[in-house]
Amino acid sequence: MDVVLVLGLVMTAITLGLAGQRVLFLWRLITSGQPAPDRIEGVTKRTGSAVKSQLVEVLGQKKLLNWTIPGAAHLFVMYAFLILATVYVEAYGALFNPEFAIPVIGHWAILGFLQDFIGVMCFFGLVTFAIIRLKNSPEKLGRKSRFEGSHLGGAWLVLFMIFNVLWTMFFFRGAASAAGNLPYENGAFLSIGLGKLFDGFSEGTIEALEHVGLLLHIGVMLVFLIIVLNSKHLHIFLAPINVLFGRRPVALGAVKPLMVHGKPLDIETMDDLEEEDFEHLGVGKVEDFSWKGLLDFSTCTECGRCQSQCPAWATEKPLSPKLLIMDLRDHALAKAPHTLAGGEKERAGLPTSVLTEAERPLIGDADSYGVIDPDVLWSCTNCGACVQQCPVDIEHVDHIIDMRRYQVLVESNFPSELNNIFKGLERKGNPWNMDPKNRMDWAKGLDFEVKQVGRDIEDLDSVEWLFWVGCAGAYEDRAKKTTQAVAELLNIAGVTFGVLGDGETCTGDPARRAGNEIVFAQLAMQNTEVFKETKVKKVVSTCAHCFNTLKNEYAEFGVELEVVHHTQLLNRLVREGKLTPVAPTGGEVAGKTITYHDPCFLGRHNKVYEPPRELLSVIPGATFKEMPRNSEKSFCCGAGGARMWMEETIGSRINVNRTEEAIATGADQIAVGCPFCRVMLDDGLTLKQSEGKAREEVEVLDVAQMLLASIKRAPEPKAAKEAATGPAAAAVATATAVATAPDTSTEEPEPISAPEQERLPAEELVPAQEEEPTELDAREEEAEASTTIVDESGTSEASEDDKA
Repeated sequence: MDVVLVLGLVMTAITLGLAGQRVLFLWRLITSGQPAPDRIEGVTKRTGSAVKSQLVEVLGQKKLLNWTIPGAAHLFVMYAFLILATVYVEAYGALFNPEFAIPVIGHWAILGFLQDFIGVMCFFGLVTFAIIRLKNSPEKLGRKSRFEGSHLGGAWLVLFMIFNVLWTMFFFRGAASAAGNLPYENGAFLSIGLGKLFDGFSEGTIEALEHVGLLLHIGVMLVFLIIVLNSKHLHIFLAPINVLFGRRPVALGAVKPLMVHGKPLDIETMDDLEEEDFEHLGVGKVEDFSWKGLLDFSTCTECGRCQSQCPAWATEKPLSPKLLIMDLRDHALAKAPHTLAGGEKERAGLPTSVLTEAERPLIGDADSYGVIDPDVLWSCTNCGACVQQCPVDIEHVDHIIDMRRYQVLVESNFPSELNNIFKGLERKGNPWNMDPKNRMDWAKGLDFEVKQVGRDIEDLDSVEWLFWVGCAGAYEDRAKKTTQAVAELLNIAGVTFGVLGDGETCTGDPARRAGNEIVFAQLAMQNTEVFKETKVKKVVSTCAHCFNTLKNEYAEFGVELEVVHHTQLLNRLVREGKLTPVAPTGGEVAGKTITYHDPCFLGRHNKVYEPPRELLSVIPGATFKEMPRNSEKSFCCGAGGARMWMEETIGSRINVNRTEEAIATGADQIAVGCPFCRVMLDDGLTLKQSEGKAREEVEVLDVAQMLLASIKRAPEPKAAKEAATGPAAAAVATATAVATAPDTSTEEPEPISAPEQERLPAEELVPAQEEEPTELDAREEEAEASTTIVDESGTSEASEDDKA
């Protein structure tokens, strides 16, 4: 036994020495990042939230269990690490005393049962992982495999090492049971059962087998420890820490502020910055990332969930969120000796490979030996699917925007198309560079007054809501129809509202998402001053991007607003009986099928999924059908992250990919809740119609237009008034029942923009329907000039067995 004790202690001492060196290296590297005091405050000042994150995401495995089969497998493997730690306490105790048992609980049958049970379930988890990896091998599936680009050899090695932990555990415990040294008389069903296999062996043989099993079990664990500390499975230790210091409730919605030396940049005090500080506007080299960024890179599990959901990767772009993080991690590790060196003299003595790595530009193409290719950086739509899917809370979008900030503010190196929107935002307050005086053109021809602050009303105290029209809603022809529809619905419901007119300017979303933080801050400060002067408190917006920016990012400029999306407000008005959809009557043809596209900045960024669907469900005579990718797993339209104004020249077009999915549902109408989505899906639909791959009658409409069309079926104001009072609840209930079954009436609800459908002076009220020949021809030419067809098979969602 003395020999076993010495060998066990020597192996442990050597391993802990090597592990300690690695841990110290990782600690020095991660803490060399820029300060992030907000992350510390996020834990110390919101302890309850921090504890909840550990319980829900780490112990509860919430994100992993969204993918049921691989999530359950990972749950058992993760809990095996926790529960089997007690087995290693027993193993080290057995080095000193073969009959060792953990004090107090060491003889509890329930503990023995849990140890054996979790070991068995961990084995089945390993089998599940192996099947998933074989089924989704990159050699078979190429880019369609979420493991494409991952370190496959290391993953298989770790599975093998976990298997070794399991079999050596049961070998050691079986021999201990046969020798009478197992702490449990019952409960440890498998260990005790295996011990019976040693019946007939001599006492000396059983003792020798117990010693061999003990050393093997400890030795495998020690080797595994070194492998984990030097591989992507470092997440075993770092994931709980990364989750602890993550942005709460999630790293979506607001963009992380531009930080300089750990403090948010204040544009009003920029003149006080030192000259060298301007080199830290954004991230230009790996050392510019905060320690939380470096922790993100080190925590990546290479699971590929982010990659499988990324619209850029799905359409053959070079961006994979997983590979982006892996490349940043590999670069940080390779450059670490240079980063951590004490001075230039020490750096001069470093190996050539390290010096070469240190000279690599963070952003650069293959010719310049860049770490991240510019096409990778600018392919991101900021949809947030990567952040939403990541089981260890890596903040991909924040890192991408930080790198964009440096490229724009310091290097002035960005896609040429962005020049126009930056100029338009600076000079005219909108990305289309349109005259601010035309911001009220959308209201021309309406048969009611739209109150404008400074002209009709002094401030917003006299009305309930500020209707934030947005740049698209004011200037883009298709979005104007949504603006008009919402204004009409609010007027019908008796909701008082005002608009800023030419006093409104862009929220700054395109600038911030493109990395131009200075322009964003200027626009935000301009708007917030107007908000304060006009006493804005409640805002309704039709644009998901404006909604997100006003709701989540303007508080840092000193205004607290109640911001709702128009679908939220309209849904509330329907519930209150102030808006009542009317069933088709007369010669109308019912039975239209509707599908809904979730805007990323409404759904994934702000968790608004139900209000638009509830509105669509109460439209009489319609059947609602979901696309396969919906809600949290919805696919982007391709317009976010300022991609609306950039050409899509690599791979296939994201908007066409999404449009094909919508068409495949058989829907007659594709409902949207964002003007950006409206433009992208409408262009995609026009292309598919021109190719004969979509029916001509299919159309893209905002939810508000569909609701208004159903309300305007009422033949005269008296009927509408009666519907909005006594019988309102019954009408809504009838509409809900009809929504899921074909209607037998013969009259069809037309979109509000169809002139022959209008009861009011339609040609003055609403611009011509999108499908008018002149506009259709123009859209076809634009789409054909810049669109590549995507193969439908590349868009299908992975089955549960494929997920990990």
